[in-house]
Amino acid sequence: MADRWQPDRSRGVFETLLAVGGEPVELGAHLSRLARTLRAVYAQDLPPQAGEELRDVAKDIPLGRLRLTFVPGADGLRHDLIAGKVVPEAVFPSQGVSLRSHPVPGGHGSHKWVDRRGMEHPDGGPGQLIRDGDELLEAGWANLFAVREETLWTPPADGRILPGIARSALLEIAAEEGIPASESPLRAQDLYKAEEVFLTNSVRGIEPATSLDGTELPGCGPLSRRLEAALRRRWRLPEAPRAFSNAQKAGRPAH
Repeated sequence: MADRWQPDRSRGVFETLLAVGGEPVELGAHLSRLARTLRAVYAQDLPPQAGEELRDVAKDIPLGRLRLTFVPGADGLRHDLIAGKVVPEAVFPSQGVSLRSHPVPGGHGSHKWVDRRGMEHPDGGPGQLIRDGDELLEAGWANLFAVREETLWTPPADGRILPGIARSALLEIAAEEGIPASESPLRAQDLYKAEEVFLTNSVRGIEPATSLDGTELPGCGPLSRRLEAALRRRWRLPEAPRAFSNAQKAGRPAH
């Protein structure tokens, strides 16, 4: 049996937040998760000024990304905060992502490590979908969701996955909207039989998943678009551009 993956803790942990209209999105949830991580990993408390630092850096950013990193040193934790712009097309991207399953016994755990081995972002190529045995856990940069028979399914936050902020927001929205949701194990066959398969991320929002190990996946559909609209409102983002039918894209009149 393969050994469990172990992160290099000396490289630190981090949080990545979306900034919209000069405000960090889901700030309280990100700070709470980071505080839990710092206590669990380094037995240290989150500095009380962390929230104010994030707000101060975000205030001049119409749309961007904030990354707050904590690294252990000889005299305790040091932290670094950087910000960058995000193009609107990168938030709720319409282009689907291809996934390839990658075995990681026990998963990558519930903390956001700077050590990202095997968790590369998918821009420009297939992305890793972590599996433990035959259970699919999460992508290296996002949580996994599927829709079957109008029910939302996602792997449980049982210590093997990062409890994503967008994941939690989506489950809250589903409850508010009366959408049935289940935190249950997902396997490849569950995705192949699903009506919709997508990923969630605190900056990218909802992202369609279009293939797994070379087998086509359905991507997004009516329910994920409904969830996207609600998440956009929660994050104070404009509505998605109106989609064109295939006939309109081809220059033919739509019926």
